[in-house]
Amino acid sequence: MSLIDQAKEQMAKTVENTKENFSGIRTGRANPALLNGITVDYYGAPTPIKAVASIGVPEPRTLSVTPFDASQAGAVEKALRNSDLGISPNRDGNVIRLTMPELTEDRRKEYVKLAKGKAEDGKVAVRNIRRKTKETIDKAVKDGEMGEDEGDRLLKDLDKVTKSVTDEIDTLLETKQKEIMEV
Repeated sequence: MSLIDQAKEQMAKTVENTKENFSGIRTGRANPALLNGITVDYYGAPTPIKAVASIGVPEPRTLSVTPFDASQAGAVEKALRNSDLGISPNRDGNVIRLTMPELTEDRRKEYVKLAKGKAEDGKVAVRNIRRKTKETIDKAVKDGEMGEDEGDRLLKDLDKVTKSVTDEIDTLLETKQKEIMEV
């Protein structure tokens, strides 16, 4: 596998990570991904909420969380209440409902800033991958393992890949911004 292919692979993982980070940012709609970071104290062990409950979207602004084990509904509700979502869970028997409030303009702008920060983190990671790959190429040229022409060609390819990946992150950011600002 060439250095460029390795860099592409690492950059693709960075893009996926950025997408995951974006999925945790609230928009006006209910999205099960909002609950990804929440853990439930399940018989004394911190367990991801997905492992102890099914999550559904019965209405555009409502999430329903149904624990697989009815006796754990209280623990699931507590985990949701203590999370940083800022949404109060409503328990109806074994079903816990989370109703997403309408986002204010200020809140939307905060979320856009958050999305920009996550996009920038992704770009920084891509640039770090580029820098490490460039150092490897420069070292190989210096040590005589490859010719200067080949090194220059690889650097140009690396720059093309880096640009396309950062453009992809920018596109993801634009999409997320539109999603957030949509009323």
